[in-house]
Amino acid sequence: MEVEGLFTAALGLAEPWKVDKVELNTAKRRIDFEVVNTGGRMACPACGTQGQAVHERVRRSWRHLDFFQFEAWLHASIPRVGCTACGKTSQVPVPWAREGSGFTMLFEALAISLCQELPVRQAAQMLRVRDKLLWRRIEHYVQQARARQDMSAVRVVGVDETSVRRGQQYITVVHDLDAKRLLFATPGRDHSTVQRFAQDLAAHGGKPQQIEHVCMDMSAAYALGVATSLPQAQVSYDRFHVVALGNAAMDEVRSAEWKHEAAQVKQKLGPLGARERRSVLWAMRRNPSGWNAAQSRAMHWLQRANLKSTRAWRLKMALRQVYAQARLHGDPTTAAADLKRWIGWARRSRLDAFKRLGATLAGHFEAVVRGMFEHRSNAFVEAMNGLLQQAKRAARGFRSAKTFISIAYLRMGKLTHLPTSPFAPAMPRDARLVVRCV
Repeated sequence: MEVEGLFTAALGLAEPWKVDKVELNTAKRRIDFEVVNTGGRMACPACGTQGQAVHERVRRSWRHLDFFQFEAWLHASIPRVGCTACGKTSQVPVPWAREGSGFTMLFEALAISLCQELPVRQAAQMLRVRDKLLWRRIEHYVQQARARQDMSAVRVVGVDETSVRRGQQYITVVHDLDAKRLLFATPGRDHSTVQRFAQDLAAHGGKPQQIEHVCMDMSAAYALGVATSLPQAQVSYDRFHVVALGNAAMDEVRSAEWKHEAAQVKQKLGPLGARERRSVLWAMRRNPSGWNAAQSRAMHWLQRANLKSTRAWRLKMALRQVYAQARLHGDPTTAAADLKRWIGWARRSRLDAFKRLGATLAGHFEAVVRGMFEHRSNAFVEAMNGLLQQAKRAARGFRSAKTFISIAYLRMGKLTHLPTSPFAPAMPRDARLVVRCV
């Protein structure tokens, strides 16, 4: 077989397309394939009428997968057909690339598979292209794959917010807590974001009325959105967010006390120096099981001191204990009684931050108790927050919320209609073993 015929077969070309010429430049580490169309009259790409004449040919080039260590390019003069039936002059599509792209489909498939695992900028460096070109491909293929996603089986969702950049720029994300995938992401964090999710759900075969459960934080905007757009859903407030509110209340008390009553704090902490007081700060935020020796010693002195910070830390730990007991016993009645006792203690604590938190939990009491027993929601929403931050790091250099959302879908959406990597095995590993044995 001649070289041109070999590469025609390797590129998967069929009549009327074939490789006419191959040029290898070892100095530039580049190989160029000249592809020609040998057909005469052909069908109109617009209306399908057969036997139309070629009006002109347009020169185009495409980057292809590397050939060994050489950068590979395809070049072709693409026919444009002048149709006598519909009156249009249309360019004939090529089988190796989608319309308007400067990459072959195999090259784009490789780029997408790399961006699923690597930061986009790093993938661009490996492929020797600008990262802006990869972002365009990611947005195109993610949009295409999402359009074919089926959401008809979605019943339990988690709603959360995450920052896009430093400052007040946020997106709202909705997770499918059964299938463990990112369903929807949109800029903003007001009630309209939930309405947009309900519209997107309906567009993908789901029904807002079929959503049975929503796990979220105590956002009044999200509560309004769920009430209006997901009318049949029960709401539970995730343990991660409730405990985070307890941590925030403790930090507020400690910060105010140590700032405005520094002399009294120093006196009551006794012999602890500046370094030990910093150990107190970090130990208050950590679980006791994670304390080092210095933090254990510092917390010993804190618990003996008559400080507001001491009461705040005990209240925070007691709130965590309420959740621990709920998981241990699995009894909603006991959990509700424990939470009521904690709310009463918070209201009598004379600590404004915890009085406000107690009032907040009392106002959402049933949903808070319900959240204690939605273990799949608690664990997965917290895990997804970490994955979103990983996606943000992978998208380093992204220019807008739109591009961040695209990389989040690519990595966390479990999209099933993305292009297959050209390096995927031709058959499963188990099948290869069977063939060898035979």
